Amino acid sequence: MTTELIRRLLTEALKPDSLEILDDSATHAGHAGARSGGGHYYVTIVAEAFEGKNLVQRHQLIYQALGDLMKQQIHALGINALSPSEETKGINS
Repeated sequence: MTTELIRRLLTEALKPDSLEILDDSATHAGHAGARSGGGHYYVTIVAEAFEGKNLVQRHQLIYQALGDLMKQQIHALGINALSPSEETKGINS
């Protein structure tokens, strides 16, 4: 369910061209964050909103979009945030 909520929140806030979410929580069973219910996720997102923004600004946009999920439901979040022009060039920010 958290994966779908992440998808909805990021889609509403950033209108991505593409969005992939990997739930890697099962491989972290027993980890302190997993015991408290927080999952481990990886997000690859391509959005016009990232154009001209640095890595920190991109991550801030994602954290803003996810809001309170970052406090409990998400323990760890790997982010690969690209602008459409970077995806076309194969550049990874």
